[in-house]
Amino acid sequence: MATAPTVLRINGDEHQLALDTRVTLLDLLRERLGLIGAKKGCDHGQCGACTVLIDGRRALACLTLACTLEGAEVTTIEGLADDGELHPLQTAFIEHDAFQCGYCTPGQICSAAGMLDEIRDGWPSIVTPDIADEQPTLDAAEIRERMSGNLCRCGAYANIVPAIADAAR
Repeated sequence: MATAPTVLRINGDEHQLALDTRVTLLDLLRERLGLIGAKKGCDHGQCGACTVLIDGRRALACLTLACTLEGAEVTTIEGLADDGELHPLQTAFIEHDAFQCGYCTPGQICSAAGMLDEIRDGWPSIVTPDIADEQPTLDAAEIRERMSGNLCRCGAYANIVPAIADAAR
C-alpha cells in the first residue's frame, strides 16, 4: 500500500495526513474525518450526493483522489455555515421544504453554492440564451440545467428550484 503525506484544508481546518494514494476524498471525509454530510450514493459520479466544493468549484468527492488535493481548499456542507449562521442556501432549503428524505440535500446545496458562483462569474450553460451575456439570467431553466448532475430520488425538484432562486436573490 503506497501512502503519501498530504496536507489538506477542509472547512478552514488544516489536516496533516498519511493517505493511501487510492483513497477518495469522500471516503476520507466520512471514514477518517467524521464529516458525514457528503453522501455515498452511487460511488460512480452519477448522482451528485457527494458534491463538495474544491477551491470554490463543484466536485464529486467519490471520484476525487484525496492525495491530489495538496494546497486546495475543500468545503463540505458542514463548512458552509458561518459561525453557526446557516448559509443562505441552507436557510432557503428549509424555508421551501426542498427535501424529503434529505439524502441528496448536502450535495444539492453544495452544488447550488458552486453554481451560483459560476453564474456570478458569467459562465454560460447550454440553455443560456445569449452566451455573450456577462451575467446569465438565473431562471428556472438555468437552475434545472446547471443542477442536472444532482439527482433527487424523492423528486423534490419542485421545491429545490425555487429554494435556489430565492437564495440567489
